[in-house]
Amino acid sequence: MKILIVNTSEKTGGAAVAAGRLTEALNNNGVKAKMLVGSKQTDDISVVELPCRWRHKWHFLWERLRLFVHLHFRRDHLFEIDMACSGTDITRLREFREADVIHLHWINQGMLSLAGIRKILASGKPVVWTMHDLWPATALCHYARGCYRYKSHCDHCPLLPGGGASSDLSSIVWARKTRMLQAGNVFFVACSRWLEGEARKSALLKGHLISSVPNAIDTRVFRPADKAAARRQANLPVEGRIILFVSQRVTDERKGIGYLIQSVERLVEMHPELKADTSIAILGGHADEVASRLALPVHALGYLSDEQTIVSVYNSADVFVTPSLEDNLPNTIMEAMACGVPCVGFRVGGIPEMIDHQKNGYVAELRNSDDLARGMGWVLCQADRSELSHSALRKVVQSYSQTSVALRYSEIYQQTIAQKHFNL
Repeated sequence: MKILIVNTSEKTGGAAVAAGRLTEALNNNGVKAKMLVGSKQTDDISVVELPCRWRHKWHFLWERLRLFVHLHFRRDHLFEIDMACSGTDITRLREFREADVIHLHWINQGMLSLAGIRKILASGKPVVWTMHDLWPATALCHYARGCYRYKSHCDHCPLLPGGGASSDLSSIVWARKTRMLQAGNVFFVACSRWLEGEARKSALLKGHLISSVPNAIDTRVFRPADKAAARRQANLPVEGRIILFVSQRVTDERKGIGYLIQSVERLVEMHPELKADTSIAILGGHADEVASRLALPVHALGYLSDEQTIVSVYNSADVFVTPSLEDNLPNTIMEAMACGVPCVGFRVGGIPEMIDHQKNGYVAELRNSDDLARGMGWVLCQADRSELSHSALRKVVQSYSQTSVALRYSEIYQQTIAQKHFNL
């Protein structure tokens, strides 16, 4: 069985990381898998780049330009919505022809167009589509932000100026997606049970199979290590407690940096003794822009791409905090837990599926800075750190190991192939 995994990027973004890990997991467990990307960033032989990289860039720029016009030439929400109006026809590629199953992941920003996906479905090949966010179930948005129009019909999108009243782009794209999905059946796979539940509510996906399978992680790479050695490797202080926050772009409002700032201030008020020996490590772009706003010393590590250094950063932490306001199944929580680090996050999206409250971390009430501070204080000052760490490791092995995830996807591939033959 040959699987072609399709994702816009090889390494940039959580979906790219998850798709790459799945490709590796499948190959390590007897399933031949290749990954097709718009931009290749390594020399991995299992990853293939689209021909003519400049065309992929053109598709990206053309779509952004059209969205820019619909946004009345404002950058607000420019990268929060996608219309998939331009992309590459991959059905002509040898890798497509050789594949038994086409497995779509995050295919936005010029990778595939709706017309291109329609051609994939019309080809007759079984198609699995892993949802890393809500976009496959909505017209334009990746995260609904309290809007539930997708339950019936997307229109007058609140992310567009005036609700998109001038042309109602969301209604137009909704109709295009509806026609696209009429070309063939798709087996949708959400990365969390929360996202699966939201997908089932979408009128767009009615009649399609929907399930959930978590992302995989390589526990041979992300694993516990000696804390002092890890801190030296990461250029962090060997002594004292370290709180870790990770985000590709630290200033992204959805990642909740404002709540982190508030909760750290409250943490110091609740536990003044922490001020003497506690600091915060921030991993991600624009970290230096928020360092001065936190009530504890900050180590702004910036954006790191070296995996071993990232593992050292995780192993340096005493607690990992993720104040995300909307999230599916964050790779960062999985990575921290695989290193035996307790996690604290809000009760939102798939986060409560990962963090077992007061077993391997703490689940705080959404947008409650005081509760987030209590969670960090509980991990740092009250809980049995060894037991939390062991519980986190058990959760990762049971739920997110390469073998368990590869097996679940293998069953889905077999099901889609069998269904396709039955329909014939």
